[in-house]
Amino acid sequence: MTEKIQHQDIVPIDCLGKRLDQTIAQMFPDYSRSRLKDWILAGNVEVDGKVVTKAREKLAGGESIILSAELEPEVHYEAQAIELDIVYEDDDILVINKPAGLVVHPGAGNPDGTVLNALLHHCPEQHLLPRAGIVHRLDKDTTGLMVVAKSIAAQTNLVDALQARDITREYEAIANGIMTAGGIVDEPIGRHATKRTHMAVTFSGRPSVTHYRVVEKYRLHTRLRLRLETGRTHQIRVHMSHIGHPLVGDPVYGGRPRPPKGATEDFRDLLRGFKRQALHAAMLSLYHPITGELMTWHAPVPDDMLEIAAALKEDLRLNPVEEY
Repeated sequence: MTEKIQHQDIVPIDCLGKRLDQTIAQMFPDYSRSRLKDWILAGNVEVDGKVVTKAREKLAGGESIILSAELEPEVHYEAQAIELDIVYEDDDILVINKPAGLVVHPGAGNPDGTVLNALLHHCPEQHLLPRAGIVHRLDKDTTGLMVVAKSIAAQTNLVDALQARDITREYEAIANGIMTAGGIVDEPIGRHATKRTHMAVTFSGRPSVTHYRVVEKYRLHTRLRLRLETGRTHQIRVHMSHIGHPLVGDPVYGGRPRPPKGATEDFRDLLRGFKRQALHAAMLSLYHPITGELMTWHAPVPDDMLEIAAALKEDLRLNPVEEY
């Protein structure tokens, strides 16, 4: 059932030169920024008696704002007692270490059993926030650190920080092929032209930048440390595949088993049995969205990736490469 709302207020003088969407987010903090922007575009916001549908409209301060809209309830999701590995929690944010196999948000094929359902059980007030406070996602089979907001103010500030590239996210990965040095992949990413659930490097995509450096080289694989400058869907997986080094185990972007010549059968079986992309969100660093304090967390590399790395190292010991 929808609820009709109407708010009227005067734009603060210190909002001189600010955009309309930024200003009403400040004036009406009980609503998420994305919802307010939708209301602007739908013609639900009047400035001095005139409907304005441009979110970037600049204000002078002192204008009269009327917001009239129908408040659609957030989609209802069920709280479920799913264990979360909580790394940090306070009144405003929650940082978790997500395991492999856990989907972040309900969707087609995954109606429940997700991080979102677990959050609603852990903290029932999360139902008041869009997406239960989730501000960024990890793929189902990617492990590691995620930050979740516990208030509208925290969520708005975290989303802004992500867009401003003020949140640092570093990943551990194991890629196919021998990479001699680190580098940067600066290629736009968008939906694949024919495979709608896949992403791809495409000229019409959104700007996407991934930094990577070599941590350890093996006979036919490389262990990497990567840092996201942007945060597109499947970004690391797509970028590494694009440069010819798909992640080990990646079922979508070409990470099929590639054991080096002369590898033991046990090692071959280990590679064949690794059924997820070898990718782990190992470090997260951000300024607290309310206090402004710089905070950093680390999550140890999971056992399955450590096992692969150890096997790769042992394979190199048994089959030393002269130029290594």
